Amino acid sequence: MGSEQRNALMAVVLSGAILFGWQYFFAPPKPAATAPIEPTAKTQPVQSGTTATSETTTAGPIEPVADEMFSLSSNGVTVTFDNSLTVTNFENPQAAFDFNATVGKEKPMRVEFDFGNGFHPIRFAKTAEANKYFSAENDVTLVTGIDEKGRANFALTSTKPFKYRFVYDSVAKKLENGQERFFSFFTDKLNKHLPGDEDGGDRAIKWAGIDFNYHLFGTYFDKEQSLIYKNGTDNTFSMFSNKPELSLTYHMVFVKKEYNYLTDLGHQLNKSVDFGWWGIFAVWILKGLQFFHNFTPNYGICIILLTLVVRLITFPLQYKSFVSMKKLQLVQPELTKIREKFKDDPARMQKESMELFRKSGANPLGGCLPLLLQMPVFFAFYKVLYSAVELVDAPFFGWIQDLSNKDPYFVLPVLMTVAMFFQQKLTPNTIQDPVQKKIMLFMPLVFGFIMKDLPSGLSLYIFVSTVFGILQQLMVFNVKTKNTPVVV
Repeated sequence: MGSEQRNALMAVVLSGAILFGWQYFFAPPKPAATAPIEPTAKTQPVQSGTTATSETTTAGPIEPVADEMFSLSSNGVTVTFDNSLTVTNFENPQAAFDFNATVGKEKPMRVEFDFGNGFHPIRFAKTAEANKYFSAENDVTLVTGIDEKGRANFALTSTKPFKYRFVYDSVAKKLENGQERFFSFFTDKLNKHLPGDEDGGDRAIKWAGIDFNYHLFGTYFDKEQSLIYKNGTDNTFSMFSNKPELSLTYHMVFVKKEYNYLTDLGHQLNKSVDFGWWGIFAVWILKGLQFFHNFTPNYGICIILLTLVVRLITFPLQYKSFVSMKKLQLVQPELTKIREKFKDDPARMQKESMELFRKSGANPLGGCLPLLLQMPVFFAFYKVLYSAVELVDAPFFGWIQDLSNKDPYFVLPVLMTVAMFFQQKLTPNTIQDPVQKKIMLFMPLVFGFIMKDLPSGLSLYIFVSTVFGILQQLMVFNVKTKNTPVVV
């Protein structure tokens, strides 16, 4: 082989060595071989009311993760709640005060469910239908709405049995007018519990809620439910079912407690106006005030007119009492002689005095009857003025701008006290003990002191009733015939 051939061969070998060495040490690595990508199947559009997943297609919306706020609105009434059925606001043009200020909390009520693993909230999502929601996890359908009377209605159905629990959350508060915040519920009677007071039981409950300052935020059922209730030290009131159900219907209201309005709503909601034991009298007094209010816008004048009507209705019974007191007044000289004659023989003095009363027809206890007749009306008037929102901020004249609140200058309590002193002087009595006489003398003063902080409308009623009673007594006492008094 010649030198030229050897040189050519060496050049080829060196070139190959350089080429393969560069590829091995310096050139970037080749990408790994990959299988050819198969074309994907065309995605099908999701039909309304269904949601597609990577494996299956499930009917109904998927359970949402985050909180979501819902609201219902109709005829000026708006209810706001989140997707776990926690109420946050309730606006009603019939109500006079702010919702959250009335109930005391930003989230005053929630509903929880037990599907076998304890009570806890469940989340709902909207569906294609208006006011209809669905919980996919527990297969619960919720239908809501507001009716023409401003009631928020909730109807739940499920394929799985569940128990339910309503939880109210608030805080104790008392205003200067005596209004106090309560958890209230109605069974066969009205029950009230202060937030923080521990109590519980098992009752058939018609409605329950938060009651404060003449307003009620409540939940009621179409039929009373046998529920276990608990008033906790954590300022909550809860009531829950003790047997599984497949459906639940409840209604919510936030209203100013106008008696006629509540009566129209039905379901014993008017019992939230607490008239107490004297309810039968209080309802008629309220109706009487409302009757006169149709003719005059001033509730103070309504109180005066109603007081005169009550006095006239009860006068036949009071007349007998006045006649007895007149006879007692006429026998006072003879009674004084007996006491002087037998002052050292109390037993004989008592016997002779009773004989004198029997012969004359006088009744030493006759003066108690007018007072006893007034007591039911007095307490009923007090409950109406304290409990009925109709008289809240109702002015009379001048300085009295709220008949449900006290007289700021105590004018009516003073006038009432003076009138009671005069009536006491006019009424004969048989009390001889000096200590008892002093006690009786100070009774109008004590009563006036008690009345100074009570509603001015109540002082107005007692003052007018006392003055009118004095006029009735004077008409009877001024008769000329001793044994047959005649009403002028």
